[in-house]
Amino acid sequence: MSTESVKKTKAPAKPRKVAAKKAVVAETPVAAVSHDEIAKLAERFWIERGWQDGYAEQDWLRAEQELSGAAS
Repeated sequence: MSTESVKKTKAPAKPRKVAAKKAVVAETPVAAVSHDEIAKLAERFWIERGWQDGYAEQDWLRAEQELSGAAS
């Protein structure tokens, strides 16, 4: 009797389940802040810094954050 080796084949890979991305939702609604309100506060930050150039974006983002935080 001869002994033959039989190769076992691998089972096909099972498809992975991909978790759906959950949307990030603020816990409390944030009131809309007007463009003018943000601009005025950002300008105040600029004046307080002695009219130093180069920080317009940081001033704008800081004003947005402070006003939206104050609104909630």
